[in-house]
Amino acid sequence: MNRPYVVLDVFTAAKMQGNPLAVISKADGLNDAAMQSLAREFNLSETVFVFPPSNSSHTASIRIFTPNMELDFAGHPTIGTAVLLAEERIWGNASLSDALIVLEAKGGLLRVGVRRNPSEAAYAEFDAPKLPEEAGFPAHDDRLAAALGLAPSEIGFENHKPTRYSVGPSFTFVPVQGLEAIRRARVVHAHWTAGFGANTAAAAYLYCRETLKQKCGFHARMFAPGMGMPEDPATGSAAVALASIIQRFDKPGEGVQTCIIEQGIEMGRPSEITLEFDIKDSKLRTVRIGGQAVVVMRGEIVC
Repeated sequence: MNRPYVVLDVFTAAKMQGNPLAVISKADGLNDAAMQSLAREFNLSETVFVFPPSNSSHTASIRIFTPNMELDFAGHPTIGTAVLLAEERIWGNASLSDALIVLEAKGGLLRVGVRRNPSEAAYAEFDAPKLPEEAGFPAHDDRLAAALGLAPSEIGFENHKPTRYSVGPSFTFVPVQGLEAIRRARVVHAHWTAGFGANTAAAAYLYCRETLKQKCGFHARMFAPGMGMPEDPATGSAAVALASIIQRFDKPGEGVQTCIIEQGIEMGRPSEITLEFDIKDSKLRTVRIGGQAVVVMRGEIVC
C-alpha cells in the first residue's frame, strides 16, 4: 500500500528554516530494514514512523531513525510529530487551543502539550523522559580542537570545560570561546575518532555564550557524521543535557530557569529551542524542551 508522509520544519515558525522532519503516519507492516531504508531515502536528521499505541489511552507509538541508525529518543521528532498529530487527529476544523499528545517511544513515555495559535505556528513542549547523566570523560582539549579544526586555546570559556552527558543519546559538550571560533568549526575526519571516539553515534555539541539574538542564552552547533548527520540544525536531546551543564558551571538559583538556544545559523536553517528546567535543593528535578513546528509538504510513498 502507498503511505502518506508529511515534512515539517521544527524549532521554527518559518518554512525552510529550523530542522526538517519526515513523519510517516501509517507505518504498520514496515520492518526495521524498511524503516532504515526510508530514513536514508529522506536523508534528513530524523524520520519518524508512527504506529498504533500499545495503550489505547495514548495517541501513538513512534520509532525514530537517522539516515544511519535508530534512536530511542530525540527532541525535534517529538515536537514535530506531536504538532502533526494534534492537527490531524484532534483539532481538525475545531477551535480547540490546546492538546495533549502522548507518544510511546523506546526512550520512554512522552507527554507533549501542544498550543494552537491561529496567527502563527503551533508550539509544543514536553518533559524529558529522563534526566541527563554524566557519560564518561571527554578527550583532551588538543584532540577535541584538532577534530573540530580549532586551536586548543579556543576550547572553553569562563569556567566551562568540555564534558560528556547522555539523555539516551550521548554528546561530548565542547564550550567554544565565541561566535567567530564556533563559525569556523568543522568535522576534521582524520582526527574525529581521536577526539570523539569510533562509535557511529559519536556526537559533538559545541556551544558559546555569545549569541546573534539578544534573547538567546547560548549559540550552538552539533556534528554527528557517524549518524548520517554532518551537522544538525537543532538538537533537542542535547539541549536537555545542556541543563546539567548550566547547573554545573553557572550555578543558577533555586526554582525554574529558562533560556533559548539558537542553532542552525551556519547551515542557513536558523532554529530556536526553549529550554526550561527546575532546580530544587540544589538538584535538577525536571527538564522541559519547547519549540514551534510548521508543515512544509505532504506526499505519498509508493510501495
